[in-house]
Amino acid sequence: MTPWDYFSTLVIMPRRKTPLITGEYYHVFNRSLNKDPIFTYKSNSKRAIETLRYYRFTNTPLRLAYYLKSSTDRRQEIDESLKSIPLFVEIYAYTLMPNHFHLLLKQHMDGGVSKFLALFQNSITKYINTKGKKDGHVFKGQFKAVRIEDDNQFLHVQRYIHLNPYTSYVVSTLEDLYKYPFSSLPEFLENKTGICNKGVLKSFTGKFTYKNFLMNQADYQRKLGSIKHLLLE
Repeated sequence: MTPWDYFSTLVIMPRRKTPLITGEYYHVFNRSLNKDPIFTYKSNSKRAIETLRYYRFTNTPLRLAYYLKSSTDRRQEIDESLKSIPLFVEIYAYTLMPNHFHLLLKQHMDGGVSKFLALFQNSITKYINTKGKKDGHVFKGQFKAVRIEDDNQFLHVQRYIHLNPYTSYVVSTLEDLYKYPFSSLPEFLENKTGICNKGVLKSFTGKFTYKNFLMNQADYQRKLGSIKHLLLE
């Protein structure tokens, strides 16, 4: 039984009125049930990032919990094999907030976003419930998805996602934002290997101009507080 087969027996996402189209980009987000804190614990956040990395691939040979318990050699063997496995989605940005998450994704196969989110949310739910010795839902129903319609919206949404910890006062300063460990922003600013496609940096002359692109909107976005069509309500 593949991880998808296992987790799909736990929670099946309701059918969407608007289908998610292969080859299109989406801002995907969801929050916890009752706005309970999820990603305030470093262990939960680190596990979530590992879950994003692992389950973007189709046909992973082991559930993540078993993969993480495997020997170093076995994990390296699996990581190498994943390079030749198709993707459900490609990740262009992510941020984990205390009680919700934001993702910027490109769907690579039919049903890819929904399957990826089912694997991600079910895996995190099982991890948190096991750790807390409890049972029940962790996330609030079906995730939300907004289709990205053009390049300008793509840049705006990626900036919105990366600024979110600053906008919501999870961090106090922009310097703290640049070091926020549960976001893909440090991956972009340091231009290091990670889980995101960083092709957007080709639109800028370097990481400093990308940082300026963020800074130019930061205080306005914080004052605005929220952007209506991106609300989690």
